[in-house]
Amino acid sequence: MQHEVSGSAVISLLVDNESGALARIVELFSGRGYNIQSLTVAPVDEWNLTSRVNIVTSGTPSALRQVKVQIERLVPVSRVVNLTAEGPCVAREMALVKVVSSGEMRTEALRIAEAFRARAVDTTAQSFVFELTGSSDKLDSFIDLMRPLGLAEVSRTGVASICRGPQTIQNF
Repeated sequence: MQHEVSGSAVISLLVDNESGALARIVELFSGRGYNIQSLTVAPVDEWNLTSRVNIVTSGTPSALRQVKVQIERLVPVSRVVNLTAEGPCVAREMALVKVVSSGEMRTEALRIAEAFRARAVDTTAQSFVFELTGSSDKLDSFIDLMRPLGLAEVSRTGVASICRGPQTIQNF
């Protein structure tokens, strides 16, 4: 008997921008016991008729295929693509990270922020708010390094993702 290995996947959807569309998608996940690790939603056309939803979830390949099939059955959904399974994709996230510190810890926080290309978007005598964009792993690493230096608060956007190369969500 062959065992499937669970993995993380970015599922991208195009949905009608209508009331209740997101609730139906989230209900599908929760009703079947699938965890949503990250969720982003925003209009993607100039008339606000279509929104793009990026969902990071995990499961075995067969479970992820089943999720895709079930999402495709929802009325407001016009396109569903498992970007992770379809080939290379670009996935980025943005975080605001507040660090409250002084003295050497403050200097170390600035040094690490520079190494990660984080930008200080707010500075007071006692704190910094850093803005950082990159892979989720990069953000996790930065946050972990800031913990002993006075990490006070984190706000993350969730993953935004798109296919690499000429392929688009429309021509899958």
